[in-house]
Amino acid sequence: MGTRGPVPGFSREQIVTVAVALADAEGLPAVSMRAIAGTLGTGAGSLYRYFPSRDALLDRMADAVIGEIPPFPAAADPIDALLQVARRQLTVYKRHPWLIEAIQHVQSLGPHGLAYFDHCLGALAPIQATTTAKFEAVAMITGVVAMFARPQPAGLSFAGVDLARYPNLAAAIQEASAGAITPPPDVPDLFERTLRSLLSGLLA
Repeated sequence: MGTRGPVPGFSREQIVTVAVALADAEGLPAVSMRAIAGTLGTGAGSLYRYFPSRDALLDRMADAVIGEIPPFPAAADPIDALLQVARRQLTVYKRHPWLIEAIQHVQSLGPHGLAYFDHCLGALAPIQATTTAKFEAVAMITGVVAMFARPQPAGLSFAGVDLARYPNLAAAIQEASAGAITPPPDVPDLFERTLRSLLSGLLA
């Protein structure tokens, strides 16, 4: 008696590779079983032998690109270790913009995601904080990375605005114009400052 299972000819890794390439080129909405099957030269129904749903495929896609994060660096300070991981994670998110959306729907962690989570918790081991706080800190890293991975908006313009109606804003702009305050930090510095402040507060 035969057993059910994938029909020889493709591997899950091949399907994921095609799906990732499609998402990179056209965005996550373009990823469908039909589109992937067309690239592989097979029928869409056959792919369900490998993945029971599109969500299951998205989980595997997200895990595959998380695996692109370079080997986790070592650092004496736990916060510094997490910041190094976050910067490498940010590079991966920018390489695969669709990951920002996909990660919100991940239902289960794959081996790369589990390794990432395990490393972060290991880095936090010397910190005397609750397990809940540590889990929140790891989740916060992903949230901040996703925020900074999005395209940065252009600077605000107040041309033509009657600032007399907004005295606090007017005073701040006047101080900035006079050089009384320091210019805004660049994005990399802001990224580190944001994460360092959040992590230090959560893990205090």
